[in-house]
Amino acid sequence: MYRIAYLQCPTGIAGDMFLGALVCAGVPLKYITDGLSGLNLSNEYQLTEEIVLKNGQSAVKVHVDLTTHHHHHRHLPDIEKLINEANLPMRVRDNSLAIFKHLAIAEAKVHGTTIDKVHFHEVGATDAIVDIVGTCLGLDYLDIEQLYCSPLPTGGGFVKAAHGKLAVPVPAVLELWQSRKVPVYSNGIEKELVTPTGAAIVTTLAQDFGEAPPMTLTKMGLGAGNRDLEIPNVLRLWLGEGKSSSLEEVAVLETQIDDCNPQIFGYVLQELLKIGARDVFTQPVTMKKNRPGVLLTVICDLDKIDVCEQIIFRETTTIGIRRQIQKRSILARKIETVSTKYGDIRVKIATKEGKIMNIQAEYEDCVRLAREQNLSFNVISLTAQQAFIAKSKGQGTKDKGHF
Repeated sequence: MYRIAYLQCPTGIAGDMFLGALVCAGVPLKYITDGLSGLNLSNEYQLTEEIVLKNGQSAVKVHVDLTTHHHHHRHLPDIEKLINEANLPMRVRDNSLAIFKHLAIAEAKVHGTTIDKVHFHEVGATDAIVDIVGTCLGLDYLDIEQLYCSPLPTGGGFVKAAHGKLAVPVPAVLELWQSRKVPVYSNGIEKELVTPTGAAIVTTLAQDFGEAPPMTLTKMGLGAGNRDLEIPNVLRLWLGEGKSSSLEEVAVLETQIDDCNPQIFGYVLQELLKIGARDVFTQPVTMKKNRPGVLLTVICDLDKIDVCEQIIFRETTTIGIRRQIQKRSILARKIETVSTKYGDIRVKIATKEGKIMNIQAEYEDCVRLAREQNLSFNVISLTAQQAFIAKSKGQGTKDKGHF
């Protein structure tokens, strides 16, 4: 069994809402405050909590009240220095650094610059640092090993930012969503519902986005937002226990095609993966009249069957698709970030009953560093695996992992 958490976000997510949900779930605010003291920012803010009602529903509101009106516009190296020198638990430090790194990559793409030159504005201010590091402290206190998140509402309208008036969702949030292929929808509320801080936290730490994973529910935490909305402005944090490995149902879609331009299959595979197919592959086959053909196979969640079939019918010449619903056994998975001499690399770890079964470096991180430094992909990947093994040995006998 392992500790698992699920974020239900009917009105979106912000850093202070996540903090409120964690405090409501049993994390003492003093524990968070004491953990944050190592950042040496205590003279810039005050952290308080109160119980509030949102449309008649009780929730915890955590206030991060700034004691100075001066907003520090920090760069990524400035924030990394604060976190590295704060004497934080290893898991808290690594996750906090990973969140800011992920956010810096998104901001760099939006503004056409490099991550070290990104000039953080709102997200580099004191309250955002408190939200992110405080959330990581709370998750560590609860010993959450895997975090999942619901689809996120888009919101709407406009907000004032350092770069002027921006449409909601703001560009950094859209880039973060795109990086993890986050499922989104409109709940009809034309406000900023997902902040860059909230988006950075969940797109970095969440294993997946969608329905609640199988778990034995043990506790709930409710975190209140600032606004009063048409529905309760509350982030709901589900806490429970999950099995280290389990069975899940997937759909297997298959069709053989012998009268289609083979150039189209590369595009079809990309489109299917883009909308959330678990896996897509082709195999050469011999069809009737000894004609060469292609067997297209798609593995997807049950709720993706219709949209996957729609793409296959639209883009290929097939007139029939076979469906099979199959069970598959899966290992528990988590992602950690390791530091190497070539740069930070995310590593996927698969476990069964607490034992590590497989370690794989994140493909995109290895490709990026291999190209940047003109090195072999295999060298980067192997270095990441070795760094994770060395890090695990340094943590002691039990490897708790990250969420």
